[in-house]
Amino acid sequence: MNNNTTKKIYSLETLVFMIVFGCIFGYLGSIMGIANMMNTLMNTAYALLMDTVFYIMAISVIAGALGSLFTEFGVVAIINSLLSPLMKPLFGLPGASAIGVLSTFLSDNPAILALADDPSFKRYFKKYQLPALTNLGTGFGMGLITVTFMIGLLSPDGTSFVSAAMVGLLGAAIGSLVSVRIMLFFTKKQFDVNEGAYQGNNDSTLLPGMRIIRNGSVGNRVMNSLLEGGKQGVKLGLDIIPGVLIICTMVMMFTNGNNGSFTGAAYEGVGLLPKIGNMFSFILEPLFGFTSSQCIAVPITALGSAGAAIGLIPSLVNNGLASANDIAVFTAMCMCYSGYLSTHVAMMDVLGFPKLTGKSILSHTIGGLCAGISAHWIYIFITVL
Repeated sequence: MNNNTTKKIYSLETLVFMIVFGCIFGYLGSIMGIANMMNTLMNTAYALLMDTVFYIMAISVIAGALGSLFTEFGVVAIINSLLSPLMKPLFGLPGASAIGVLSTFLSDNPAILALADDPSFKRYFKKYQLPALTNLGTGFGMGLITVTFMIGLLSPDGTSFVSAAMVGLLGAAIGSLVSVRIMLFFTKKQFDVNEGAYQGNNDSTLLPGMRIIRNGSVGNRVMNSLLEGGKQGVKLGLDIIPGVLIICTMVMMFTNGNNGSFTGAAYEGVGLLPKIGNMFSFILEPLFGFTSSQCIAVPITALGSAGAAIGLIPSLVNNGLASANDIAVFTAMCMCYSGYLSTHVAMMDVLGFPKLTGKSILSHTIGGLCAGISAHWIYIFITVL
């Protein structure tokens, strides 16, 4: 279906766009020089592709293969049965929503949409609960990739960030919980709390306590699971390329500093975001405990792309600008935000609740902030003990 529309050739938005576009690149060009700005733009994008994207893709392939293998042999089903009793008292959602948590954690935000379209899944929900699946799924999207990436990092002195990543995972869960609960507060005012989400007949033939597996021998199932999961990892790795190269390049050019002698090399920048971050350090420090003002670039980038956001982190760590506490906060906010500004509108539209998109974004904005704050203070509490 074609969702394009038409607009007059001459309109206000064209003028506004040209002014904004001119201001952004005019500002960069006036400081760096036009030639250096263009060279840095291209060289940074190339460096990110070679040094970051392919690394993330490799992690995605391995994580996708393991996730598919765990699903095929019942590990995910067992985890789901263990998590289900927690979903109603914590998130206010039926136990079946735990499947959504696992599916998005193993892949990305939109993975929950396939479940929401399944009558055998939808029949567990009330109508007011269904829009909150967007917030639930986004809170755990890209989770396995993000956590695995953080665990793979090492500080300049060789220290691992495993514990920080686990704290960040807990922070993301708290942020998702806050987001879902706020969203349910809004949806309860929109719908009858007793109205079911699915009104038709459930024709599912899958019996309770059963799961679907692939055909063939155990060996064939292992190989098919690994290869199909790996293919999904490749697809995810390819999908994040535009976000990393476009968003991350621009953010880096506004984040990284320079002594004034620009050469057009990769990763040069004008240092604008750190200056803005310093202006709000009195707020950011007690909330997130960032080691440096450059760290603010990570959660800002995560709003558009979690893949791009985690691409910023290695240079921060290697340059001593991010500590273990920052890794915990990054993990929580990259997971909880995970590009929600670029997916929320489409996800709410697919679910059939486009009018609630604004409330969903507001709820998740608050949830993401709570995720980062929770991760920071949990990490402080753990290190004090």
